[in-house]
Amino acid sequence: MDNQNLLVLNFSSRLHPQDPSIVTVWPKRRLQSPAPLTELVIDAGSQASPASASSSSSPTKTLNSAPAFLSGNFFSPISINAKPLKPKSKPYSTSLVKAVLQWNRKPQLAGETPRVVVITSGKGGVGKTTTTANIGLSLARLDFSVVAIDADVGLRNLDLLLGLENRVNYTVVEVLNGDCRLDQALVRDKRWSNFELLCISKPRSKLPIGFGGKALVWLVDALKSRQERSPDFILIDCPAGIDAGFITAITPANEAVLVTTPDITSLRDADRVTGLLECDGIRDIKMIVNRVRTDMIKGEDMMSVLDVQEMLGLPLLGVIPEDAEVIRSTNRGYPLVLNKPPTLAGMAFEQAAWRLVEQDSMQAVMVEEEPKRGFFSFLGWG
Repeated sequence: MDNQNLLVLNFSSRLHPQDPSIVTVWPKRRLQSPAPLTELVIDAGSQASPASASSSSSPTKTLNSAPAFLSGNFFSPISINAKPLKPKSKPYSTSLVKAVLQWNRKPQLAGETPRVVVITSGKGGVGKTTTTANIGLSLARLDFSVVAIDADVGLRNLDLLLGLENRVNYTVVEVLNGDCRLDQALVRDKRWSNFELLCISKPRSKLPIGFGGKALVWLVDALKSRQERSPDFILIDCPAGIDAGFITAITPANEAVLVTTPDITSLRDADRVTGLLECDGIRDIKMIVNRVRTDMIKGEDMMSVLDVQEMLGLPLLGVIPEDAEVIRSTNRGYPLVLNKPPTLAGMAFEQAAWRLVEQDSMQAVMVEEEPKRGFFSFLGWG
């Protein structure tokens, strides 16, 4: 036998329950290179079962000279039949299989397509453009066709967050003037071909006087009537404020996502915007609470998500935690949902996109922590 795969045998192991000639051998010491764990069929003269030896189909190796540690009157030349041990496979539980199937399934698209969703807030700097970029690419990763419209005139930033700033050659202004076709103004993402970007205007440019809500409605209708790649979602990145740009952006929308942060200034603006959306006929309004810090909530320095939901009275689409990776991804033009490994904020955006597809919402709950017990609590004093 080759010394490289020689094992020190330990016969203190129990015998095979069905065939006593099969001994389970566990390695105690390996020489030079590791050897696989085996079951040895020992044929020691008349001690071994002839049926087991003859029924074995694998080749048999015979030890002509026993090693020094096997010398003595206990062993005659033995035949060793090596069988590789197969680990016992534990059957998967039914709940685990259901969980895997639930995770791997594609969300069911609810409502009539294409769905026109405006992402707004009222207050600037709360994360509207970041939300549009990450939810749009999350929908594209779920195999839905998405068109994102940057409706911020003169101060567009969505192309920067997506890393497409060098590929925007035509905008909606050129389409309306007849300088290009609509498909020429659409910028297709190279990472996900079912995601397209459409900008209203170039930076530091002014819109024509006649541009307004009707022009944006015509644009959305043209996207709906496309013969090829009709979008499932049209996301409109709304500018800050409640002036003419806000009114133009919300005109063609059927539903809205309100982005807010847990501070009083953002909540007051969000409450005002909610009233304007309802006056415009948009009833399906959901809320995303951005930049949530659990440490400040525990210290009672920041309002909780439950407080925000009670103040605004809107269904909760998602909760995005504060994440330093947002700044890095913004500067690189690489959205959070594409990061590997995924970040907490990126996974929260993906969950929000899933709920948006199925027109679902989440519920914030209050979790009460157990009070800290004193040293003498085991005596009933603390």
